[in-house]
Amino acid sequence: MKQILGGMRKAIEEYNMINDGDSIAVGVSGGKDSMLLLYALKLYQKFSPVKYELAGVTVSLGFKNFDLKPVISFCEKIEVPYYIVDTDIEEIVFNVRKEKNPCSLCSKMRNGALHNKIKEIGFNKVALGHHADDVIETMFLSMLYSGRIATFKPVTYLSNKDIHNIRPLIFLREAQVLGAINDNDIPVIESPCPMDKTSKRQEVKKILKKIYEDVPEGRERLLQAIRNTDQYDLWS
Repeated sequence: MKQILGGMRKAIEEYNMINDGDSIAVGVSGGKDSMLLLYALKLYQKFSPVKYELAGVTVSLGFKNFDLKPVISFCEKIEVPYYIVDTDIEEIVFNVRKEKNPCSLCSKMRNGALHNKIKEIGFNKVALGHHADDVIETMFLSMLYSGRIATFKPVTYLSNKDIHNIRPLIFLREAQVLGAINDNDIPVIESPCPMDKTSKRQEVKKILKKIYEDVPEGRERLLQAIRNTDQYDLWS
C-alpha cells in the first residue's frame, strides 16, 4: 500500500483536500475504486498531519441482486461507520422513465441521494474513487460526445449543499488500484447494472487502449496536459 498511500498523499497535499476537523464520507459503490479509497483513507488517518472523521456511504439503487454484506463486514473489520441509503432509482430510470440513455439520470439521482445523506449525518466532504484513468476517459467523453474539453477537478465545491467533493486517487492508475485490491484482499462487489459493460465509457476505454499501445507514454502525456494550468483551465 506504500505506492497507493504515497500517490494519495501527494494529491491530498497538492490540492489541500483535507483540513483539520473535516468529516469525510467515502461514496462506496462496492467497486474496486471506492473500496480501495475507503481502506486507504483509514490507513492514512493513522499518520495524517491533520485529523479527520471517516465514514462510508452507499446509495443502493434498488437492484435485487445487490448484496452489501461483504462491504458491511469490511467496514466492521476496519472500524469505519457505514451507512446505506435505500432508493428506487433502478425502478424510476429503467421502468418508469424507460430512459434510452439511463446513466445521466441515474448519476444525478444517485449523487442527490448521496449528498442528502452526507448533510443528514453532518459531514462536510465526500471522497470519490476516481483515479487517473477516469480523469482521461472523462475528458475524452466530453470531447467526443459534448464537444468540450473538460474533466472533473481534484476538488469541487457544491454551493447548494455546502459540500466539497474530493478525489484523492487522481494520481493513481487503474492498474495500481487493481493490484492493491488483490494484494490486500479487499472485497469488491460486481455492479448489477445492465449498462455497466455497455456504456460510452467502455467504448472510450477501447480507444485509449489502442492509443497507449501505439504511444506507450500517451497516458502520462495526457495527464501532463490536463495538469498544465498555464495553457488550460481544467485543474486550476
